[in-house]
Amino acid sequence: MKIIIIGAGPGGYETALLAAKRGVEVVLVESGQLGGTCLNEGCIPTKSFCKNAEVLDGLREAEQFGVKGLSYDFDFGAVRQRKDEIVRQLRGGVETLLSHRLITLVRGRASFVDSHTVTVTPDLSADIAGNDETGQSATYTADYIIIATGSVSASLPIPGAELPGVLTSKEILDIEEVPQRLCVIGGGVIGLEFASIFRSFSSEVTVVEYCKDILPRFDTDLAKRLKQSLGRRGIEIFTQSQVLSIVSDCDGALTVTFSRKGKEETVVADKVLMAVGRRPAVSSLNLSEIGIEHSPKGIVVNDSMQTNIPHIYAIGDINGKMMLAHAATFQGIVALDHIMGISDDIDLSVMPAAVFTSPEAASVGMTEDECKDKGIPVRSLKSFFRANGKAVAMGETDGFCKVVVAGDNVAQPLKPGQILGCHLYGPHASDIIQEMTVLISRKASLDDLRSIIHAHPTLSEVLQSAAHQ
Repeated sequence: MKIIIIGAGPGGYETALLAAKRGVEVVLVESGQLGGTCLNEGCIPTKSFCKNAEVLDGLREAEQFGVKGLSYDFDFGAVRQRKDEIVRQLRGGVETLLSHRLITLVRGRASFVDSHTVTVTPDLSADIAGNDETGQSATYTADYIIIATGSVSASLPIPGAELPGVLTSKEILDIEEVPQRLCVIGGGVIGLEFASIFRSFSSEVTVVEYCKDILPRFDTDLAKRLKQSLGRRGIEIFTQSQVLSIVSDCDGALTVTFSRKGKEETVVADKVLMAVGRRPAVSSLNLSEIGIEHSPKGIVVNDSMQTNIPHIYAIGDINGKMMLAHAATFQGIVALDHIMGISDDIDLSVMPAAVFTSPEAASVGMTEDECKDKGIPVRSLKSFFRANGKAVAMGETDGFCKVVVAGDNVAQPLKPGQILGCHLYGPHASDIIQEMTVLISRKASLDDLRSIIHAHPTLSEVLQSAAHQ
C-alpha cells in the first residue's frame, strides 16, 4: 500500500509518521515550511509571544508579591528572535522525524492529474531548504491520497484592506516594533489572542467584532464575562460592528470606519490586524478536474474523512469542520484507520478548544444555547476562581467555570446528569479543560465528577466546586 499526503502541517506529518510506523509507504508533499501554519505562523509563535506577555504582566504586578523597586527594559527584537529560535528548533525536530525510511518528503506544490496521481512543481519563489532548484515537476501515484493543505488568512472585501500597515496574523508576528495603537478587526480566537498579547506589550488595543459577542462559537456566558475581563485590562471592544473601510493618512496612520447601532464610528491606529478567520486552501489542487466535491467552506467529507471519491480523504482546515491543529491530527488518525480497516473509538465531536488570552479561556462539548436549540433539557452549574484557594494565592482570581449537564427528563441515548459541556476562563484554563474532555468523551455523569478526588489546593478544584452547586 502507498499513500500520498499533500501538506506537512500537524495533520499531514503526524499522519505520515503513523502510517510509516504501521509499515505503509508514504509520499509527503509540502510547498512551504514543515509544520504548516500551526508551527510557523500560528499556534507555536503566538504562544511564544504569550509567554513574553505573561512575564511582562508578572513584572508589573511584582510589587504586590513583595518585589519593590524593580526596573527593566523591554527588547521587542529579542522577543522576535526567541520566537524564531523556538520555531526553528521544533521545525528541525519534525524534519528529523520525517527522515523515516518509508517517508519520501517532496518539496513543491501538488495538483491532481487524476484520482490516483498528483504532479508536484517546485515553488522557486519560496526560500525553502530542499526545493528542486531546476524547477522540474515530478509525478507520483498512490493507492490512497490524503489532502491536508490547511487554510489561509481571510480578509474583508472592504476599501483599504490592502493598505500598508493592514496585517494578517502571519505578518504581525514579524513586525519590527510594537505599535502604539493597534486595531484588531475580528473578535474570534486569533484576534483576541493578539489583542491580549499586544496589550501586555503596552499597545492601546481596540477590537471591532461583527457578531453580537466575541468568540461567536463559544458559550455566551463565557464570552460576555471574558469581554468584561479584557475590558478591565484596557482593551476596548466594540461588538455588533461592521467595518466599512480603512483609510491611510499622509503620516501612515490608519482610520478604521465601522457602523455600530446605526451610526458610523472610527478608530485610529498605527497597525490594523485583519483577524476575520481563515479559509480552506483549495485553489491550487485542481479539485474540479477530478470531480472532488468542494465549496469555499472546504472539501466535503464524511465521518471517516472520505471525499466523494472513496480513496481520497481530506483532513484538517481543508475540510472546514474544525480549524484546530489537534483536530487535524485526530482526523488524520481517523482517515488512516479507515484506510487500513482499523476500528477506533475517537469521538471527533468532543473537541477541546483554548484561547490564550490573559486570562485564558477554554471550552469543550456543547454550550447551553446549543442544547436548547436541539431541545435537550439541561442545567448549568457555575463556580468562580475568586473562591479557589490556589487562584487567590496566585493573585489570579478573575475566572469563571460553567458545567452543562443533561436534565432529569432527557431522552435516550443521553442519561440524566450526563456531562455535556464545560466552559471556563481563568488561569490555566487550557490545561483544566482536558479533565472535562476525558469525562465528556467517556459519557461520564455529574456524580462521576463529584466522586473524583482532586488535590488541594489546585485550580482544577473549580470543577468540583461547580459540580457541588
